[in-house]
Amino acid sequence: MTRSIRKAEEEGMMIDEILQYNKKFVENEGYVRYITNKYPNKKIAIVSCMDTRLTELLPSALGLKNGDAKIIKNAGGVISHPFGSAMRSLLIGIYELDVKEILVIGHTDCGARHTDSKKIIEKMKQRGIPQKNIDMVKYYGIDFDSWLGGFKDLDLSIKKSVELIRSHPFVPEEIMVYGLVIDSVTGELRKVV
Repeated sequence: MTRSIRKAEEEGMMIDEILQYNKKFVENEGYVRYITNKYPNKKIAIVSCMDTRLTELLPSALGLKNGDAKIIKNAGGVISHPFGSAMRSLLIGIYELDVKEILVIGHTDCGARHTDSKKIIEKMKQRGIPQKNIDMVKYYGIDFDSWLGGFKDLDLSIKKSVELIRSHPFVPEEIMVYGLVIDSVTGELRKVV
């Protein structure tokens, strides 16, 4: 067995723990307290970062419980493309799930903020991704720097996402869009003006 296959199998042990836990969760009806429907009770959608500190902190700091909001998470909590998956999710939320307000919530000490696309490309190469695969993104017209790169100014990044949503040709004028920053330690919110 090669070293990389063995390492992958060892790392895959987490899935076994998850499946074991899940079996007990279902058997003990742990899901009952989370039962709701697909429509957000508060008619809001949130775009935020995938940062692990926000998993429970974000909904708790906003007073949300299961079923209250649609939460879309990605690196940096940004809308990076007007026709990308995050924007698609918001449009489905608006037209299929009755979302009326959208919150774009960035956070302090964001790891995606300082990502360097050149360093990520080097890490890709170190892990066996061939240059031809990296060059392929140019075929699709993707600018690696803006796609994988970070952002210098948190407030400006949030403002750009808010403006992209507000000015999107498929977003109705009555949809309210707000930008906020959450402190990743205390959960304190502040509006981005």
